[in-house]
Amino acid sequence: MSVILDITGCGIEFQTPKGSFRALRDVNLKIKKGEYISLIGHSGCGKSTVLNIVAGLLQATEGGVVLNGKEVREPGPERAVVFQNHSLLPWLTAYENVELAVKTVFKGKKTKAEMKEWIEHNLELVHMTHAMHKRPDEISGGMKQRVGIARALAMEPDVLLMDEPFGALDALTRAHLQDSLMEIQKELNNTVIMITHDVDEAVLLSDRIVMMTNGPAATVGEILEIDLERPRNRIQLADDPRYNHYRHAVLSFLYEKQRKVEDFSKAKEAKAEADSKVA
Repeated sequence: MSVILDITGCGIEFQTPKGSFRALRDVNLKIKKGEYISLIGHSGCGKSTVLNIVAGLLQATEGGVVLNGKEVREPGPERAVVFQNHSLLPWLTAYENVELAVKTVFKGKKTKAEMKEWIEHNLELVHMTHAMHKRPDEISGGMKQRVGIARALAMEPDVLLMDEPFGALDALTRAHLQDSLMEIQKELNNTVIMITHDVDEAVLLSDRIVMMTNGPAATVGEILEIDLERPRNRIQLADDPRYNHYRHAVLSFLYEKQRKVEDFSKAKEAKAEADSKVA
């Protein structure tokens, strides 16, 4: 598989009233076409910042992102984002919300009939054809998120960016949507970068899990390859020793290795503060 997205030496600094704040440093990641990548780490580790840089919503201070040989400098339809909040327009139906994205991307490229067929096809992918003419306030949270995913897929992006897309959903709805996403990726072979706090979700869905160090100046700590055959069945995987090994590896990084780093940093800060008082 060829590399579709190349994040090289990526770092970013923000100016605050207290001075400059370095959120990320030296983030390097090459992503191949069709890969499913999960970014995981403690709150404040820069996961969303990485995603926003790839989306073109933020500009890196150092390094940068290259997608299909072109530097990413601004948002574009080749990168579609699915947020934790569905962000649907409340006055439009599910169909019309997807239609808005399709018209933006394919105006002059598809006929009205082709657009209609394409919109219905993407709603069918997420099992939402039965509610396509309902507005967001008439459907459940899980259904809204399905429409959000359909809208993103309908743009035919090279990379699908997902910022905790199932974080606000109940466990059962979340599981159904995870299964749907695996079915969609099997059919479309699309490239996905997903932020998650859920270790089981990361292992179930991913080809690789990118574990971020704690901020500030967060970076890629470890990358874990998930060598589990697809299609994946959550019930069967529960007893698979490889699944449990991967799960343990992520938990170990998050709650043992990063805890030691955090404790060391706090001790260092406390010492520096004590030394300054003595001085």
